[in-house]
Amino acid sequence: MSEPPRIVVTGARGQLGEELCRVLGLSAVPVDLPEIDITCRESFQRFLEITRPTAIINAAAYTRVDKAEEEPDRARAVNALAVRYTAEYCIKNKCPLVHISTDYVFGGDYNRRSPYSEEDPPAPVNVYGATKLEGEKEARQCPQHIIVRTCGLYGRLGVNSAGNFVETILQKACQGQVLRVVNDQVCCPSYVPHIARAILFLLEKGHWGTYHVVNSGQTTWFEFARSILELAGLAVPCVPISSEEYPARAQRPAYSVLDCSKYLRLPGAPPLPPWDIALREYFANRRGA
Repeated sequence: MSEPPRIVVTGARGQLGEELCRVLGLSAVPVDLPEIDITCRESFQRFLEITRPTAIINAAAYTRVDKAEEEPDRARAVNALAVRYTAEYCIKNKCPLVHISTDYVFGGDYNRRSPYSEEDPPAPVNVYGATKLEGEKEARQCPQHIIVRTCGLYGRLGVNSAGNFVETILQKACQGQVLRVVNDQVCCPSYVPHIARAILFLLEKGHWGTYHVVNSGQTTWFEFARSILELAGLAVPCVPISSEEYPARAQRPAYSVLDCSKYLRLPGAPPLPPWDIALREYFANRRGA
């Protein structure tokens, strides 16, 4: 009889990590701060040696895009060095590694207006994207690796979640703030349960390699915000602005839509609904919670 799966999920108190643990149930081994710091090489690898996971899903990340410009070493420690430490264990123990990455590894092609495939050369425009790209390179050292690039995750907030765009818009709207939202950054925000389902499918079937996994279609943050307000029934002023008008330390990609064709061609792959349908599902579940 084969041993039951023990899947370590780092970043287990974040949005994606909590959803993965919820779906995995007793198979999940949650890992997060403050109990375990994955940037501490010796203690983390000692934990893994004791736990002996059958797979590791690295959903931990330094995601404060603007703050990363001020703390590049901290961002690199979480987004790259911790992945190296994880990959070292996986290589030594023939353990599959799933690493969650981002659309922000792209953006340097300023004339781009067609979705990026997995074969397109990355060109990050900020520290966050650069450190996440470095993390991808570390993950690829593991023979059995899956890299999942996704975008703008929103879902049930975890204990360690910094928040998400949907809840931020709703909070500001309920406070009566006039919303000023960037309308020249095109991407595809994605609903966490859909992404978690795809990740676990890839792992279960052993589809090694790099995959783009986002809800289908594309939108701007302004259009997304307007849809959020409409679904919430909030008549709050929402003003489209340019990236230059938004005070941000880090540059964002003007276009970072991901092409999911490679993933969707896999037999039995769970679907990735359009972003507007996914947002409606989020609201339905939010109200039912």
